Amino acid sequence: MHELDVTSTVRSQSRILMIFPKFNPNSFWNFTEACKLYGARCVAPPLGLLTVAALLPSHWEIRLIDRNAREVADSDILWADIVLTGGMLPQQFDTLALIGRCHEMGRPVCLGGPDPTSNPEVYAAADFLVLGEAEGIIDRFVEAWERGATSGRFEAEKFKANVQASPIPRFDLIDFSDYLYVGVQFSRGCPFTCEFCDIIELYGRVPRTKSNEQMLAELEALRRLGYGGHVDFVDDNFIGNKKAIKKFLPELKIWQETQGYPFEFSTEVSLNVADDPQLLQMMSDTNFFVIFTGIESPDEGTLVAMQKKQNTRRSIAESVQRIYAAGIYVTGGFIVGFDTEGGGVSPSMVECIRASEIPVAMVGLLYALPNTQLTRRLRREGRLFEGYNVAPSDAGDQCTAGLNFLTLRPRDEILSDYRQVIEEIYHPRHFFGRVRGMASKVKRRSFGKGATWAGIRRDLKLLLRASWAISVVRPRFAPYFWVSLIDCIRKNPSALEAAMVNMVLYLHLYPFSRHVIAELDSRIAEIEAGDWSPPTVMMEAAE
Repeated sequence: MHELDVTSTVRSQSRILMIFPKFNPNSFWNFTEACKLYGARCVAPPLGLLTVAALLPSHWEIRLIDRNAREVADSDILWADIVLTGGMLPQQFDTLALIGRCHEMGRPVCLGGPDPTSNPEVYAAADFLVLGEAEGIIDRFVEAWERGATSGRFEAEKFKANVQASPIPRFDLIDFSDYLYVGVQFSRGCPFTCEFCDIIELYGRVPRTKSNEQMLAELEALRRLGYGGHVDFVDDNFIGNKKAIKKFLPELKIWQETQGYPFEFSTEVSLNVADDPQLLQMMSDTNFFVIFTGIESPDEGTLVAMQKKQNTRRSIAESVQRIYAAGIYVTGGFIVGFDTEGGGVSPSMVECIRASEIPVAMVGLLYALPNTQLTRRLRREGRLFEGYNVAPSDAGDQCTAGLNFLTLRPRDEILSDYRQVIEEIYHPRHFFGRVRGMASKVKRRSFGKGATWAGIRRDLKLLLRASWAISVVRPRFAPYFWVSLIDCIRKNPSALEAAMVNMVLYLHLYPFSRHVIAELDSRIAEIEAGDWSPPTVMMEAAE
């Protein structure tokens, strides 16, 4: 589907400015202090825009600016014939501001990405909307722009984009030193049907994968550009297509061995990876060192209600321990605010996180994302707030911006439960206790050609910076840090990197937890004083 307005101007040559919008402040994921210690400006580059850049005509001149790493000058915008931007919900406010700024300077804007695809009405001010996966529609935009179009809306057919036709992203457009790590993508889609998740709405339930040769070519491109270190597979469920993954990993292992293991990998997987020892071993042999998994809740009834049955009929703690035994540590996602939660959900969630020994637990409030089963149900039930899909400038992420609907149990009780979880798990005694537990279990093997002086200097520099930041800047943490560090060195030095990474992240996570608690205290007090009233809800007719 595409609609457009056309002038008589023909544009065979174009100057394209790609801008990656800023993420809202106060986010769990910005890891500001960790970035400082590593000398980075932000977490990861915009893989989506880098991929779109590679899909555009080679004769177009392209520049890319990541607003999370550096500012955009007026001269940058004035240089361009058109600005391409877009992103996720936590970038919405800055995206809208960019549209206004570009228009004030007389430059048109083309918008794409997950949030515009799910939320096109919010971005009506954009001149062009490219909705859905770029591989399936970007050529229509290019054709229209070169023909002289001044506006248009182009919508890809869902789940039809051929990811094996996706080119190597334009990694040459970024400065690797700006980032903690670099992302690549092997697959899109997830076979599960979690009610709150928008991935299956955006990319479908049948994971589509790149070819092995294609994926290795991307990694080789990174290596040839001089990048080495942490590479994140940004797949929403890396093991969603197990058959394809089990064919890919042996070839990736050979490539890593041949190149001297230039990369260590992270990714997101479903917890049922713990049920497949062969797959875990293959990931470990390839140098995966950390995975994120959505655990969501320790309550089986809640897991069934949210359609996350893959996490039921199992001990979550034992599943995580099996992943640790393979030499991979875990970060986990948890959610508070489901209808099926009983009062006092916090003790069981705190105990689940403690027993699993997951240091970095991302606990958020349930958020009804645009274009999900949850959102459609809440709208049918007359519980979804109007404006639920508009992110205010200070919204942060679901840690403070959740519960955009009428809750079944008292709202202040949910917020109190959530507050207790955050208070408990990010108390230094409990956090560093989980670090020691994790570090005693993760048996990391040595990869590559052995230690180099450059690597040793880098690691020592990080250790010294972290020691200073924790012992001097935040001396309250010093006893916990040194006990955990010495314990790891004595008992399991192979896990030292894992322990250090988690402890460095605490420099962000502790102050962030205090910010969340202060926000929750304010909201709870407002409700208890009778000063809060729910926004207007959307009715079924609005569907």
